[in-house]
Amino acid sequence: MPPAPSSTRALQAILPQIADNKPYEAHQKARTFVSRYVKSGQHDVAIDVLFQSARELLKAGHTGSGVDLGSFLIEVYDTANVKVDPESRGRMTQLIALTGPEGAWRKTLIDKSVAWSAKHEGAFETAEQHLLNSASRDSARLLAQMMFEWSRDGTNPGAYAIRGTVPYLLNTSILAARTFLTTLIGLLLASPQRATLINQHFPDPVALKSPDSDPDEVQITTDPTLNFLQLAIQTCQRAGWGPEARTPEEEKHNRMSREAWLRLASRYRTRIVGGDVMREAIDSLGSIYFDIPAPRKGANPLQDMMSSFFGGGPAPDTGSTRKPRRALTAGGLD
Repeated sequence: MPPAPSSTRALQAILPQIADNKPYEAHQKARTFVSRYVKSGQHDVAIDVLFQSARELLKAGHTGSGVDLGSFLIEVYDTANVKVDPESRGRMTQLIALTGPEGAWRKTLIDKSVAWSAKHEGAFETAEQHLLNSASRDSARLLAQMMFEWSRDGTNPGAYAIRGTVPYLLNTSILAARTFLTTLIGLLLASPQRATLINQHFPDPVALKSPDSDPDEVQITTDPTLNFLQLAIQTCQRAGWGPEARTPEEEKHNRMSREAWLRLASRYRTRIVGGDVMREAIDSLGSIYFDIPAPRKGANPLQDMMSSFFGGGPAPDTGSTRKPRRALTAGGLD
């Protein structure tokens, strides 16, 4: 009977390289060994090699290599359909702790860990707060998939589109808002719901191009809320210079973008789902992006909106005092 697969051989080749301050060689060997183990279905061995190698790299201060192997570990979790339990979760919390108290590498590993946990544990409500606050493209895509699954209960999909798009916009995370809504609409149009959202009388997607960004499409649908949210993202993305305007040209841009927002809000204010709380959110967006004074309500429109639609939960930090500037293009908002 052949011996049980073991990680010993791989670790004996990898860990001394880390001790000898050869992180690149250790990182490459770990990936090579793990790829072979995964290909042969030895997922438990692959997981042990990745965890121990990533842990030692992080302990030695090689954060980038350690986080890369930690991310690879999550990929293997996904491939092997590893359940979220104290052991699998404990590996990730150890690695996250070793990345340090802050920084982009830490955020990368946290985002991937939360996405894996939400997918395999099914605790989407718990993960939602982090996905909104993270505002990364991966988080936005996962949130869109979650909202799509929930929308299958027959609820107007616009309500679920609001739940992701508006918090991201209130946080001035335009790229996350765009990624979320594009993903959600794509999922809706690839499902049986397409028949109720699109018909032959509606035009093909309208391509819009903004400076320094890839072309965007607006898919006109039968749902006013989905249409409004797509146009709101485009309009906010083209917001003016705000108080920082110094030239007549910049002042003109401010005025034109403000007028565009007012026209959009006026057209859709009474046609979208959400009632008064959504109208308050529109006022807040007008204040954040276009310096349009919002009526003083003394309430949190995002909290009210989420409570009204879905039973509450803490709203993410809206960052309502932050003013986006024209210099913040779509490519720099992730």
